[in-house]
Amino acid sequence: MAGAGAPTRDGQGGAGFDATGLRIAVVHGRWHEQIATALLEGARRALAEMGAEVLELPVPGSFELPVVAQAALEAGADGAVALGVIIRGGTPHFEYVSQAATMGLTEVAVRTGKPVGFGVLTLDDEQQGIDRAGLPGSKEDKGREAAEAVVEAALALRSLRSADR
Repeated sequence: MAGAGAPTRDGQGGAGFDATGLRIAVVHGRWHEQIATALLEGARRALAEMGAEVLELPVPGSFELPVVAQAALEAGADGAVALGVIIRGGTPHFEYVSQAATMGLTEVAVRTGKPVGFGVLTLDDEQQGIDRAGLPGSKEDKGREAAEAVVEAALALRSLRSADR
């Protein structure tokens, strides 16, 4: 699995982070409902455990994630978790949407100077998504991982800003 070697904090993953005072937007696509819902639940659990204030923003699919994430960050969110599911089909659509979501979210983070947790699954088939979505029996929980990543990055940025004062 791709998750082998993932970083942990004190052996506990993101559970060791204190996100009190952070406002995190969770922008989530609705395509492939079972997997998308599981990703959202994983992010919700992680952010609740860390004490973040959460704003949930559903969007139709992964293509719409960047524009809504940017709007949330510009409106004051400290970070955004972007969750989506893109499953390869028989046309080039997969490549176009995957690239647009990836590049768009990268540009949003750089342009705003705020972190975006990347929880967009690009999959060859539905089973790969089930294995990564944090469902019972899943090997990974990419929704949780994206939430933990954005909180860790937001805390790092917060510490840099306080060091400047």
